[in-house]
Amino acid sequence: MDFIFTSLPTNLTELMELPEAILNSPYKTAAITLVVLCNYGNDPGSTFEMLDFLKGPENVSEYEKQFIRERLKGKEYKTFSYFKGATPENGYTPIKPYTVSVSENPYSFPDENWATLYVKSSGADSPRGIKLRKKPSTGQWFLNDIQCLSDIRIPVVDDPWA
Repeated sequence: MDFIFTSLPTNLTELMELPEAILNSPYKTAAITLVVLCNYGNDPGSTFEMLDFLKGPENVSEYEKQFIRERLKGKEYKTFSYFKGATPENGYTPIKPYTVSVSENPYSFPDENWATLYVKSSGADSPRGIKLRKKPSTGQWFLNDIQCLSDIRIPVVDDPWA
């Protein structure tokens, strides 16, 4: 399923204006998670505030914040690698409007209120997961675990062996 964004939110107010922010589908929540993570290099504080919204009744833990810091420090290009047009050759610069594809596999919905959906980075060989949890009382899907921040191929401009 493809999601198209004309711009990337930089704060919670902008995030809430996106139609996907109703979180009524695990696909929307997965897509919007990537959009939010793209802001990390500009403003980690606002990014964590937006992730708190995506986590629903929970907040981003200190452990999760440290995990994100470690995975993205100096490698903010990782989050952009999931968008259409971003490649190692162009420094993972996506084409606009920003388009991200979210997919499932036969094991994506192991239980009624849980899902792991997948996004494909142009710098990795296999799709990476985003784990989500449904809140039955509201029907909303919330972020549970970001599993897509593993290392990818570095941009060609930074690769001494390119």
